[in-house]
Amino acid sequence: MTERVIDPRNRGFLFLDSHPAGCRHLVADMWRSCPEPTGVPEGAGPVALIIGSSAGYGLAATLAGLKRAGIRGIAVSFEKAPTERRTATAGWYRTAATAELARAEGRDLVFLNGDAFSDATKEQVADLIERRFGGSLDYLVYSVAAPRRTDPATGTTYASVLKPIGRADRTKTLVFDDRGAPEVREVETAPAGGDDVEQTVAVMGGADWERWIDHLAGRGLLAAGFTTAALTYIGSPLTAAIYRQGTIGAAKAHLEATARSLNERLGAAVGGRAVTSVNGAAVTQSSTAIPGIALYTGLLRGVLGAGVVPPIRQLAELWDQLTGAAPLATDDEGRIRLDGWELADDVQAAVAQRWEAATTATVAGLADLEWFRAEVERLYGFSVPGVDYTAAVATDVPWPDHTR
Repeated sequence: MTERVIDPRNRGFLFLDSHPAGCRHLVADMWRSCPEPTGVPEGAGPVALIIGSSAGYGLAATLAGLKRAGIRGIAVSFEKAPTERRTATAGWYRTAATAELARAEGRDLVFLNGDAFSDATKEQVADLIERRFGGSLDYLVYSVAAPRRTDPATGTTYASVLKPIGRADRTKTLVFDDRGAPEVREVETAPAGGDDVEQTVAVMGGADWERWIDHLAGRGLLAAGFTTAALTYIGSPLTAAIYRQGTIGAAKAHLEATARSLNERLGAAVGGRAVTSVNGAAVTQSSTAIPGIALYTGLLRGVLGAGVVPPIRQLAELWDQLTGAAPLATDDEGRIRLDGWELADDVQAAVAQRWEAATTATVAGLADLEWFRAEVERLYGFSVPGVDYTAAVATDVPWPDHTR
Protein backbone atom coordinates (compact mmCIF):
# COMPACT_ATOMS: atom_id res chain seq x y z
CA MET A 1 0.00 0.00 0.00
CA THR A 2 1.42 3.36 -1.07
CA GLU A 3 2.07 5.74 1.82
CA ARG A 4 3.46 9.24 1.65
CA VAL A 5 3.33 12.65 3.29
CA ILE A 6 0.91 14.85 1.36
CA ASP A 7 1.52 18.58 1.26
CA PRO A 8 -1.19 21.01 0.15
CA ARG A 9 -0.13 22.16 -3.31
CA ASN A 10 -2.57 24.47 -5.03
CA ARG A 11 -3.23 26.80 -7.91
CA GLY A 12 -5.58 29.39 -6.53
CA PHE A 13 -8.55 27.57 -5.02
CA LEU A 14 -7.72 24.33 -6.84
CA PHE A 15 -5.56 21.76 -5.03
CA LEU A 16 -3.54 19.16 -6.91
CA ASP A 17 -3.86 16.41 -4.29
CA SER A 18 -6.23 15.54 -1.49
CA HIS A 19 -5.57 14.07 1.95
CA PRO A 20 -7.23 10.72 2.76
CA ALA A 21 -7.05 11.07 6.56
CA GLY A 22 -8.30 14.66 6.40
CA CYS A 23 -11.23 13.64 4.21
CA ARG A 24 -12.09 10.81 6.61
CA HIS A 25 -11.97 13.15 9.61
CA LEU A 26 -14.10 15.71 7.77
CA VAL A 27 -16.83 13.14 7.13
CA ALA A 28 -16.72 12.12 10.80
CA ASP A 29 -16.99 15.78 11.83
CA MET A 30 -20.01 16.28 9.57
CA TRP A 31 -21.63 13.18 11.06
CA ARG A 32 -21.15 14.48 14.59
CA SER A 33 -22.49 17.90 13.55
CA CYS A 34 -25.70 16.43 12.17
CA PRO A 35 -28.48 16.72 14.76
CA GLU A 36 -29.64 13.47 16.28
CA PRO A 37 -33.03 12.24 15.02
CA THR A 38 -36.01 12.80 17.27
CA GLY A 39 -36.63 9.06 17.13
CA VAL A 40 -34.47 6.14 16.11
CA PRO A 41 -35.35 5.15 12.50
CA GLU A 42 -37.01 1.75 12.69
CA GLY A 43 -36.83 -1.19 10.34
CA ALA A 44 -34.86 -1.37 7.15
CA GLY A 45 -35.32 2.33 6.42
CA PRO A 46 -36.61 4.03 3.26
CA VAL A 47 -34.84 3.43 -0.04
CA ALA A 48 -33.15 6.56 -1.37
CA LEU A 49 -31.04 7.51 -4.36
CA ILE A 50 -28.56 10.36 -3.94
CA ILE A 51 -27.15 11.64 -7.23
CA GLY A 52 -23.98 13.67 -6.68
CA SER A 53 -23.21 12.21 -3.26
CA SER A 54 -19.50 12.86 -2.73
CA ALA A 55 -19.18 16.63 -2.26
CA GLY A 56 -20.89 19.73 -0.94
CA TYR A 57 -24.61 19.53 -0.39
CA GLY A 58 -24.82 16.08 -2.00
CA LEU A 59 -22.44 14.68 0.62
CA ALA A 60 -24.47 16.43 3.31
CA ALA A 61 -27.64 14.91 1.85
CA THR A 62 -26.10 11.44 2.07
CA LEU A 63 -24.87 11.78 5.65
CA ALA A 64 -28.01 13.55 6.90
CA GLY A 65 -30.18 10.96 5.18
CA LEU A 66 -28.32 8.18 6.95
CA LYS A 67 -28.56 9.81 10.37
CA ARG A 68 -31.92 11.56 10.31
CA ALA A 69 -33.94 9.20 8.10
CA GLY A 70 -32.04 5.91 8.31
CA ILE A 71 -31.91 5.63 4.53
CA ARG A 72 -30.55 2.71 2.56
CA GLY A 73 -30.13 2.61 -1.18
CA ILE A 74 -27.66 4.02 -3.70
CA ALA A 75 -25.29 6.98 -3.84
CA VAL A 76 -23.86 8.03 -7.22
CA SER A 77 -20.81 10.20 -7.85
CA PHE A 78 -18.03 10.56 -10.41
CA GLU A 79 -14.56 10.50 -8.89
CA LYS A 80 -11.00 9.70 -9.97
CA ALA A 81 -8.99 6.85 -8.47
CA PRO A 82 -5.46 7.35 -7.11
CA THR A 83 -2.50 6.95 -9.47
CA GLU A 84 1.24 6.68 -8.94
CA ARG A 85 1.57 10.46 -9.35
CA ARG A 86 -1.62 11.77 -7.80
CA THR A 87 -3.90 10.97 -4.93
CA ALA A 88 -7.51 10.17 -5.61
CA THR A 89 -9.95 13.05 -5.71
CA ALA A 90 -11.22 14.21 -2.34
CA GLY A 91 -14.67 12.86 -3.19
CA TRP A 92 -13.18 9.38 -3.59
CA TYR A 93 -11.83 9.46 -0.03
CA ARG A 94 -15.00 11.06 1.36
CA THR A 95 -17.04 8.28 -0.26
CA ALA A 96 -14.85 5.59 1.32
CA ALA A 97 -15.33 7.22 4.73
CA THR A 98 -19.10 7.56 4.23
CA ALA A 99 -19.31 3.89 3.30
CA GLU A 100 -17.57 2.98 6.56
CA LEU A 101 -20.12 5.04 8.49
CA ALA A 102 -23.04 3.43 6.68
CA ARG A 103 -21.72 -0.05 7.48
CA ALA A 104 -21.20 0.92 11.12
CA GLU A 105 -24.82 2.10 11.26
CA GLY A 106 -26.04 -1.13 9.69
CA ARG A 107 -27.39 0.65 6.60
CA ASP A 108 -27.16 -0.96 3.17
CA LEU A 109 -25.90 1.91 1.04
CA VAL A 110 -24.30 1.12 -2.32
CA PHE A 111 -21.80 3.60 -3.77
CA LEU A 112 -21.50 3.74 -7.56
CA ASN A 113 -18.74 5.62 -9.36
CA GLY A 114 -20.06 6.65 -12.75
CA ASP A 115 -21.35 9.38 -15.03
CA ALA A 116 -24.77 10.37 -13.69
CA PHE A 117 -25.68 11.79 -17.10
CA SER A 118 -25.31 8.44 -18.87
CA ASP A 119 -28.13 6.00 -19.48
CA ALA A 120 -25.75 3.14 -18.57
CA THR A 121 -25.49 4.49 -15.00
CA LYS A 122 -29.26 4.93 -14.85
CA GLU A 123 -29.75 1.34 -15.94
CA GLN A 124 -27.21 0.08 -13.38
CA VAL A 125 -29.03 1.96 -10.64
CA ALA A 126 -32.41 0.65 -11.77
CA ASP A 127 -31.09 -2.92 -11.76
CA LEU A 128 -29.79 -2.48 -8.21
CA ILE A 129 -33.08 -1.06 -6.98
CA GLU A 130 -34.91 -4.01 -8.52
CA ARG A 131 -32.56 -6.75 -7.30
CA ARG A 132 -31.32 -5.42 -3.97
CA PHE A 133 -33.93 -3.00 -2.68
CA GLY A 134 -37.23 -4.64 -3.46
CA GLY A 135 -37.93 -2.73 -6.66
CA SER A 136 -39.30 0.31 -4.85
CA LEU A 137 -37.62 3.73 -4.51
CA ASP A 138 -38.93 6.17 -1.91
CA TYR A 139 -36.67 9.22 -2.35
CA LEU A 140 -34.35 10.75 -4.93
CA VAL A 141 -32.12 13.74 -4.12
CA TYR A 142 -30.44 15.37 -7.12
CA SER A 143 -27.29 17.42 -6.47
CA VAL A 144 -25.12 17.58 -9.58
CA ALA A 145 -22.72 20.38 -10.56
CA ALA A 146 -20.73 19.66 -13.70
CA PRO A 147 -18.89 21.56 -16.41
CA ARG A 148 -20.32 19.48 -19.27
CA ARG A 149 -22.93 16.88 -20.12
CA THR A 150 -23.38 14.50 -23.01
CA ASP A 151 -27.03 13.94 -23.90
CA PRO A 152 -27.47 10.15 -24.20
CA ALA A 153 -30.33 10.58 -26.67
CA THR A 154 -28.39 12.64 -29.21
CA GLY A 155 -24.72 12.19 -28.31
CA THR A 156 -24.34 15.97 -28.18
CA THR A 157 -21.96 17.30 -25.53
CA TYR A 158 -22.90 20.59 -23.89
CA ALA A 159 -20.60 22.86 -21.85
CA SER A 160 -21.76 25.22 -19.11
CA VAL A 161 -20.36 28.73 -18.71
CA LEU A 162 -20.37 31.33 -15.94
CA LYS A 163 -21.50 34.50 -17.69
CA PRO A 164 -23.96 37.33 -17.18
CA ILE A 165 -26.82 37.73 -19.63
CA GLY A 166 -27.34 40.89 -21.68
CA ARG A 167 -24.28 42.87 -20.71
CA ALA A 168 -20.84 42.52 -19.18
CA ASP A 169 -20.61 42.35 -15.41
CA ARG A 170 -17.90 44.01 -13.37
CA THR A 171 -17.60 42.81 -9.80
CA LYS A 172 -15.24 42.55 -6.90
CA THR A 173 -13.60 39.23 -6.24
CA LEU A 174 -11.20 37.78 -3.68
CA VAL A 175 -7.91 36.09 -4.52
CA PHE A 176 -4.85 35.08 -2.53
CA ASP A 177 -1.32 35.68 -3.80
CA ASP A 178 1.49 33.11 -3.73
CA ARG A 179 2.22 33.99 -0.10
CA GLY A 180 -1.41 33.64 0.90
CA ALA A 181 -2.04 37.37 1.24
CA PRO A 182 -5.60 38.41 0.33
CA GLU A 183 -6.26 40.76 -2.55
CA VAL A 184 -9.56 42.32 -3.65
CA ARG A 185 -9.70 42.81 -7.39
CA GLU A 186 -12.29 43.93 -9.87
CA VAL A 187 -12.95 41.51 -12.69
CA GLU A 188 -15.12 41.94 -15.76
CA THR A 189 -16.96 39.00 -17.29
CA ALA A 190 -18.18 39.28 -20.87
CA PRO A 191 -21.87 38.58 -21.48
CA ALA A 192 -23.20 35.30 -22.77
CA GLY A 193 -23.17 34.98 -26.50
CA GLY A 194 -24.27 32.51 -29.12
CA ASP A 195 -25.85 29.49 -27.47
CA ASP A 196 -24.13 29.94 -24.07
CA VAL A 197 -27.46 30.06 -22.22
CA GLU A 198 -28.85 27.00 -23.97
CA GLN A 199 -25.64 25.06 -23.39
CA THR A 200 -25.60 25.90 -19.69
CA VAL A 201 -29.26 25.02 -19.27
CA ALA A 202 -28.62 21.69 -20.99
CA VAL A 203 -25.93 20.88 -18.41
CA MET A 204 -27.23 22.41 -15.20
CA GLY A 205 -30.98 22.59 -15.77
CA GLY A 206 -33.58 19.93 -15.10
CA ALA A 207 -33.16 17.74 -18.18
CA ASP A 208 -31.07 15.04 -16.53
CA TRP A 209 -33.11 15.07 -13.33
CA GLU A 210 -36.25 14.49 -15.40
CA ARG A 211 -34.48 11.78 -17.40
CA TRP A 212 -33.68 9.95 -14.14
CA ILE A 213 -37.34 10.08 -13.09
CA ASP A 214 -38.51 8.92 -16.51
CA HIS A 215 -36.04 6.03 -16.52
CA LEU A 216 -36.99 4.80 -13.06
CA ALA A 217 -40.72 5.28 -13.68
CA GLY A 218 -40.39 3.37 -16.94
CA ARG A 219 -39.01 0.43 -14.96
CA GLY A 220 -41.90 0.68 -12.48
CA LEU A 221 -39.57 1.45 -9.57
CA LEU A 222 -41.21 4.50 -7.99
CA ALA A 223 -42.91 3.74 -4.69
CA ALA A 224 -46.31 5.12 -3.80
CA GLY A 225 -45.70 8.62 -2.46
CA PHE A 226 -42.26 8.80 -4.09
CA THR A 227 -40.60 12.14 -3.36
CA THR A 228 -37.74 13.83 -5.21
CA ALA A 229 -35.82 17.03 -4.46
CA ALA A 230 -33.24 18.88 -6.54
CA LEU A 231 -30.87 21.21 -4.72
CA THR A 232 -30.56 24.81 -5.92
CA TYR A 233 -29.38 28.28 -4.88
CA ILE A 234 -30.68 31.83 -5.26
CA GLY A 235 -28.13 33.91 -3.39
CA SER A 236 -27.59 37.58 -2.74
CA PRO A 237 -28.35 40.61 -4.95
CA LEU A 238 -24.59 41.28 -4.71
CA THR A 239 -23.85 38.22 -6.84
CA ALA A 240 -27.06 38.14 -8.88
CA ALA A 241 -25.63 39.46 -12.16
CA ILE A 242 -23.15 36.60 -12.48
CA TYR A 243 -25.31 34.00 -10.75
CA ARG A 244 -29.10 34.15 -10.52
CA GLN A 245 -29.49 36.56 -13.45
CA GLY A 246 -26.70 34.89 -15.43
CA THR A 247 -26.37 31.65 -17.34
CA ILE A 248 -26.32 29.53 -14.18
CA GLY A 249 -29.46 31.32 -13.00
CA ALA A 250 -31.18 30.43 -16.27
CA ALA A 251 -30.29 26.81 -15.59
CA LYS A 252 -31.64 27.04 -12.05
CA ALA A 253 -34.88 28.56 -13.35
CA HIS A 254 -35.19 25.60 -15.73
CA LEU A 255 -34.55 23.22 -12.81
CA GLU A 256 -37.36 24.85 -10.83
CA ALA A 257 -39.74 24.73 -13.81
CA THR A 258 -38.88 21.04 -14.16
CA ALA A 259 -39.81 20.53 -10.52
CA ARG A 260 -43.25 22.02 -11.08
CA SER A 261 -43.82 19.79 -14.11
CA LEU A 262 -42.56 16.68 -12.32
CA ASN A 263 -44.69 17.49 -9.29
CA GLU A 264 -47.86 17.35 -11.39
CA ARG A 265 -46.82 14.15 -13.14
CA LEU A 266 -45.72 12.34 -9.98
CA GLY A 267 -48.82 13.42 -8.11
CA ALA A 268 -50.99 11.86 -10.79
CA ALA A 269 -48.87 8.74 -11.27
CA VAL A 270 -47.88 7.60 -7.75
CA GLY A 271 -49.26 10.23 -5.36
CA GLY A 272 -45.73 11.63 -5.24
CA ARG A 273 -44.14 15.05 -5.40
CA ALA A 274 -41.13 16.95 -6.69
CA VAL A 275 -39.59 20.04 -5.12
CA THR A 276 -36.47 22.13 -5.29
CA SER A 277 -34.59 22.93 -2.09
CA VAL A 278 -33.02 26.38 -2.00
CA ASN A 279 -29.94 26.08 0.14
CA GLY A 280 -27.83 28.81 1.69
CA ALA A 281 -24.29 29.83 0.83
CA ALA A 282 -21.42 27.43 1.42
CA VAL A 283 -17.80 27.07 0.36
CA THR A 284 -17.79 24.32 -2.25
CA GLN A 285 -15.52 23.33 -5.11
CA SER A 286 -18.15 24.66 -7.52
CA SER A 287 -18.82 27.97 -5.75
CA THR A 288 -15.16 28.99 -5.55
CA ALA A 289 -15.07 29.15 -9.36
CA ILE A 290 -17.74 31.85 -9.53
CA PRO A 291 -16.47 35.47 -9.61
CA GLY A 292 -17.42 37.36 -6.45
CA ILE A 293 -18.65 34.35 -4.50
CA ALA A 294 -15.44 33.94 -2.49
CA LEU A 295 -15.55 37.55 -1.33
CA TYR A 296 -19.27 37.40 -0.63
CA THR A 297 -19.00 34.20 1.41
CA GLY A 298 -16.11 35.55 3.47
CA LEU A 299 -18.05 38.75 4.20
CA LEU A 300 -21.18 36.76 5.08
CA ARG A 301 -19.15 34.81 7.63
CA GLY A 302 -17.73 38.11 8.90
CA VAL A 303 -21.28 39.29 9.58
CA LEU A 304 -22.79 36.07 10.95
CA GLY A 305 -19.84 34.26 12.48
CA ALA A 306 -21.07 30.92 13.81
CA GLY A 307 -24.54 31.90 12.58
CA VAL A 308 -23.60 30.54 9.15
CA VAL A 309 -25.63 27.34 8.89
CA PRO A 310 -23.46 24.49 7.53
CA PRO A 311 -24.78 22.20 4.78
CA ILE A 312 -25.18 19.20 7.10
CA ARG A 313 -27.66 21.07 9.29
CA GLN A 314 -29.54 22.41 6.30
CA LEU A 315 -29.86 18.94 4.81
CA ALA A 316 -30.99 17.51 8.15
CA GLU A 317 -33.86 20.00 7.97
CA LEU A 318 -34.56 19.01 4.37
CA TRP A 319 -34.79 15.32 5.24
CA ASP A 320 -37.13 16.11 8.12
CA GLN A 321 -39.45 17.89 5.69
CA LEU A 322 -39.24 15.22 3.01
CA THR A 323 -40.00 12.40 5.45
CA GLY A 324 -42.76 14.22 7.32
CA ALA A 325 -40.82 14.51 10.58
CA ALA A 326 -41.37 18.28 10.14
CA PRO A 327 -44.03 20.10 8.11
CA LEU A 328 -43.22 20.63 4.42
CA ALA A 329 -42.81 24.40 4.04
CA THR A 330 -42.59 25.81 0.52
CA ASP A 331 -42.70 29.30 -0.96
CA ASP A 332 -45.15 30.52 -3.62
CA GLU A 333 -43.14 28.74 -6.32
CA GLY A 334 -43.10 25.40 -4.53
CA ARG A 335 -39.51 25.64 -3.30
CA ILE A 336 -38.33 24.54 0.14
CA ARG A 337 -36.39 27.51 1.51
CA LEU A 338 -33.38 26.73 3.69
CA ASP A 339 -31.67 30.06 2.99
CA GLY A 340 -33.64 32.38 5.27
CA TRP A 341 -30.68 32.83 7.61
CA GLU A 342 -28.60 34.15 4.69
CA LEU A 343 -31.14 36.34 2.89
CA ALA A 344 -32.62 38.07 5.95
CA ASP A 345 -32.80 41.81 5.21
CA ASP A 346 -30.55 42.86 8.07
CA VAL A 347 -27.90 40.27 7.14
CA GLN A 348 -27.87 41.33 3.49
CA ALA A 349 -27.70 45.01 4.44
CA ALA A 350 -24.68 44.37 6.66
CA VAL A 351 -22.94 42.30 3.98
CA ALA A 352 -23.64 45.00 1.37
CA GLN A 353 -22.02 47.65 3.58
CA ARG A 354 -18.91 45.51 3.96
CA TRP A 355 -18.89 44.74 0.23
CA GLU A 356 -18.76 48.46 -0.61
CA ALA A 357 -15.96 49.02 1.89
CA ALA A 358 -13.91 45.97 0.87
CA THR A 359 -10.49 46.68 -0.60
CA THR A 360 -7.20 44.84 -0.36
CA ALA A 361 -6.31 47.10 2.57
CA THR A 362 -9.60 46.65 4.46
CA VAL A 363 -10.85 43.14 3.64
CA ALA A 364 -9.08 41.42 6.54
CA GLY A 365 -11.18 43.42 8.97
CA LEU A 366 -14.45 42.84 7.12
CA ALA A 367 -14.38 39.19 6.06
CA ASP A 368 -13.47 36.07 8.00
CA LEU A 369 -10.58 35.18 5.73
CA GLU A 370 -9.02 32.56 8.00
CA TRP A 371 -12.31 30.67 8.07
CA PHE A 372 -12.74 30.96 4.30
CA ARG A 373 -9.19 29.82 3.55
CA ALA A 374 -9.54 26.86 5.91
CA GLU A 375 -12.89 25.93 4.36
CA VAL A 376 -11.30 25.82 0.91
CA GLU A 377 -8.47 23.65 2.22
CA ARG A 378 -10.92 21.34 3.98
CA LEU A 379 -12.57 20.63 0.62
CA TYR A 380 -9.41 18.64 -0.12
CA GLY A 381 -8.87 17.20 3.36
CA PHE A 382 -6.42 19.81 4.66
CA SER A 383 -6.78 22.08 7.72
CA VAL A 384 -8.96 19.48 9.43
CA PRO A 385 -8.45 19.50 13.21
CA GLY A 386 -7.02 16.30 14.66
CA VAL A 387 -5.05 15.23 11.58
CA ASP A 388 -1.26 14.85 11.69
CA TYR A 389 -0.20 16.22 8.31
CA THR A 390 3.45 15.33 8.93
CA ALA A 391 2.63 11.62 8.97
CA ALA A 392 2.63 9.42 5.88
CA VAL A 393 -0.81 8.17 4.86
CA ALA A 394 -2.05 5.44 2.51
CA THR A 395 -3.32 6.95 -0.72
CA ASP A 396 -4.60 3.88 -2.60
CA VAL A 397 -7.83 3.60 -0.64
CA PRO A 398 -10.23 1.24 -2.46
CA TRP A 399 -13.67 2.24 -3.68
CA PRO A 400 -16.38 0.72 -1.45
CA ASP A 401 -17.26 -2.84 -2.48
CA HIS A 402 -21.03 -3.34 -2.80
CA THR A 403 -20.90 -7.01 -3.73
CA ARG A 404 -20.53 -8.20 -0.16
